[in-house]
Amino acid sequence: MTKDSITVLTAPVSQQERIIILDSLRGFAILGILLMNMPAFALPMPVQHDPSLLNEWGTIDFKAWNFVQWFPEGTQRAIFSMLFGAGILLFIGGKEKRLGGMMPADYFFRRQLWLMVFSLFDVFILLWFGDILLDYAVLGMVMFAFRKLSPKALLIGAGFCFLFMMTRENRDLYHEKEIIHRGEVIAAIDTTKIKLNAIQKEELGAMQEFKEKSTHESKVKRMEKDIQKTTGSYKNLYEYRTSIYIDNLVRYLFYGLWDVLLFMFLGMAFFKMGILTGQAPFKVYWCMCIVGLGVGLTLSYFRLQPMVDTQFNWFEYTKKTSFAFYELSRTFRSIGILGLIMLLYKSGWFKWLFALLRPVGQMAFTNYLVQSLLCGLFFYGIGFGMYGKLQRHEIYYVLAAVWGIQIIYSHTWLSYFRFGPMEWAWRSLTYWKKQPFRKEKNS
Repeated sequence: MTKDSITVLTAPVSQQERIIILDSLRGFAILGILLMNMPAFALPMPVQHDPSLLNEWGTIDFKAWNFVQWFPEGTQRAIFSMLFGAGILLFIGGKEKRLGGMMPADYFFRRQLWLMVFSLFDVFILLWFGDILLDYAVLGMVMFAFRKLSPKALLIGAGFCFLFMMTRENRDLYHEKEIIHRGEVIAAIDTTKIKLNAIQKEELGAMQEFKEKSTHESKVKRMEKDIQKTTGSYKNLYEYRTSIYIDNLVRYLFYGLWDVLLFMFLGMAFFKMGILTGQAPFKVYWCMCIVGLGVGLTLSYFRLQPMVDTQFNWFEYTKKTSFAFYELSRTFRSIGILGLIMLLYKSGWFKWLFALLRPVGQMAFTNYLVQSLLCGLFFYGIGFGMYGKLQRHEIYYVLAAVWGIQIIYSHTWLSYFRFGPMEWAWRSLTYWKKQPFRKEKNS
């Protein structure tokens, strides 16, 4: 095999070979991810998930929090994980048919390792502590081992990941409930008659710390500290934001392991079943939509209502909650929203919307990093310093502005270039060869 023939066989997917609906779905997901991430970019950390802290009860801000948490929360990242799983099959499938030996695996693992590097750029340069690229880089390599499984086997794998995630979620809940129970039992001891031993003092202290952190006063202090560090100097901002990421890295990788794998398994299965490419019958998408949203939104309501009832006091919420079903609700809602989007696509009435979002999806990697850049410049102290200065509903005006910017520049950029700038860099590094960048005048 000559060098030129190897170059042809290992070339990236051409524009003609792209699956249009997948690009549009990525467009939906990448803009939806910013909808989920915007509170973390714009609002002080305790406020992001707690509308009681700034007394948002009964206002448009509370309605905004309630809608986002009830309906789309967590679903766009899930859909993007599905698309990443499908992307693994697209990347490796054609190469394994055309090439032999280790070359397809070599390109794939090189691709994933470069994704790790880009993750470091997002975290340590753009200072986004919610970066998900490292998870995709590492767990994508895990999913490589399952790429040839049948759709049924992939769905079984997703089922196991779902059970592991639910188990972990409830294990954490009951661990916290145990902290409260032990502490309250010890607090009831008459210490004038019985001297507490070292273990009892430790358990009592753990309960008291948990209780104190849930108080309004404690959350206000954390909010003020968060604002000071985020709107201060670059040095303070760097230390603060990167420390949050590093502190949560191991826990999140282990906790989020089953979460990400669950949706990558589903993405691979749905791709092989034709669900992600719009080839499944209407009734499949109707079933996904009705069952997914019907069950998911119901569960979402019953998950959120106890938070409201306890006025977002996590100590009291933990005492009164007997079962955690966030992942159950999120999984159903994610499948339901995917079904809804595919119904819009299959109807043919929304071709304009899918055409509008297709370039955004083709540049999903670039757009993900640009979101970190634009929001960082607007909210952090090293930019315009708007962190913590907007009401909850006002941050969605910024969201709309970023969406508009990304839609416009994605269309404009792809009028002249084959790939987004980060997609081009990623491809060139993956293949150790500079890829064609500009479109030919007659293309």
